[in-house]
Amino acid sequence: WWNFGSLLGICLILQILTGLFLAMHYTSDTTTAFSSVTHICRDVNYGWVIRYLHANGASMFFICLFIHVGRGLYYGSYMFLETWNIGVVLLFTVMATAFMGYVLPWGQMSFWGATVI
Repeated sequence: WWNFGSLLGICLILQILTGLFLAMHYTSDTTTAFSSVTHICRDVNYGWVIRYLHANGASMFFICLFIHVGRGLYYGSYMFLETWNIGVVLLFTVMATAFMGYVLPWGQMSFWGATVI
């Protein structure tokens, strides 16, 4: 119950490491982004493992994050306004970063997700 902050740190380290490995083979042009993701999954050694670790790591990060926030709400941690406000800013920063990561592969779901927002 009290370890979700540490689990968030572990998930963040996993996301950074897998993101760096994915960035080594990713091209950010809108015409080649999807094909570079396909290249990572098919041609790069263990690229599919790294990609799915990165995708599922993001889900685990948010599960730990929501439990961490819920625990803070349950125990009244919002009374410490400065710490709570920093956490809220971090929450919105993480959500914006996750949205950017969702859009990066530039597949159909990514395209329409970016179009709606």
